Order: sequence, then structure tokens, then C-alpha cells
Amino acid sequence: MKLEEFATYLIKSIVKNPDMVKVSSFLGDDEEVILEVIVAESDMGAVIGREGKVARAIRTIIQAHAYLNNIKRVKVNIDSF
Repeated sequence: MKLEEFATYLIKSIVKNPDMVKVSSFLGDDEEVILEVIVAESDMGAVIGREGKVARAIRTIIQAHAYLNNIKRVKVNIDSF
């Protein structure tokens, strides 16, 4: 499973409006993959969590998946519509 597909599956399982989730990837500096995660404004609280704990967990899981697929560096940006 590609990194973008995995992130989409992970985020869609958390939010209340899975149709509003959009994940796109870009190649940054030094072969760094940047994942742009966009969710509905009403789902931002669920994705970020209290004190950012859910967002940190999402980033950790995505980085672990990337490591298993030989992707060295991943940056995850979470934003809303």
C-alpha cells in the first residue's frame, strides 16, 4: 500500500466526514516526502486531539509505514478546508 493511500485510510477511519478527506504528497528537499492532509473544519479536533496527541500518533504511524517502505523522511501537514 502506498504511503498516500495508507494515510488516507488512517485519517478516514478517525473523522466523521470521510468524504471530505484529501491527502496529497509532494517531494520536498533532500528526498523528503511531504504529505498534505486536508480534513473538514469540524473534524480538526478529532484529528489533532487533546494537546496534539492524536496528530503525533498519526505522524508516528505514517513514519513507521514509510520506514517499512524504504522512505527515509516524511513530513505530515494537517490542515482544514
